[in-house]
Amino acid sequence: MFLFLMILFIAFIFYAIIPTLLHRLFSTKSFHDSQNNNAVYLTFDDGPNPLYTPVLLDLLKQYNAKGTFFVLGERAKQFPDLILRMKEDGHTIGIHNNKHTSNWFTDPFTFQNQLNKAVSHVEEITGEKPIYYRPPWGHFNLFSWIAAKKFKIIMWKYAPRDWNVMERKKLTQRLLDNIKKESIILLHDCGETLGADNRAPGVMIEALREMFEMTKDRGLLFKELEENPAGSADDLLNQSTTRF
Repeated sequence: MFLFLMILFIAFIFYAIIPTLLHRLFSTKSFHDSQNNNAVYLTFDDGPNPLYTPVLLDLLKQYNAKGTFFVLGERAKQFPDLILRMKEDGHTIGIHNNKHTSNWFTDPFTFQNQLNKAVSHVEEITGEKPIYYRPPWGHFNLFSWIAAKKFKIIMWKYAPRDWNVMERKKLTQRLLDNIKKESIILLHDCGETLGADNRAPGVMIEALREMFEMTKDRGLLFKELEENPAGSADDLLNQSTTRF
């Protein structure tokens, strides 16, 4: 029994842990927009959410900010009007698997099915095939690391842990301390996934509102990823901050 468990553990390390670590070790480029190095890239995972996503979209429009949404395919299918609004408002739509499941525990067939469904759902709504992908929790496996190469894989530079409910002022200060030029910031417009709090996106939105107000004089431009210059997309691989 002990030998069997050891074999499973070693197999898991090679199948899941090592591919994830390798990606994070070697994907350390910072995105540089040669047209404007004042750009900041806000990214939002796990949505869309019928309560919070519309409020977030209103906020981004109010401050003339763009974002990138890594949506779950099943939620895109459930709320197609929100996906259409993202597109109409000029935001970029990427995929985050069909369901919010870790690739560490996904076999190759299931992973490919997850990708295909997510792409299909978004494409049916927008008429465009998404090209950006971010794995849930930043987890890869031996197969997904290779199969996802057909996408532009986007990690993040800073994660303020907004999936937990905290004081709005505390989250605002985290954003202010870490919103830097050419950074990709990880946020969440849905709190219904494992380990998240359903109230957290509301706090995030209000903290984001304060951050927009307090950074008006810093000359930052909040842009979506497709605003990068032609040929620069390969530089979007960023070192990640672990969400645990």
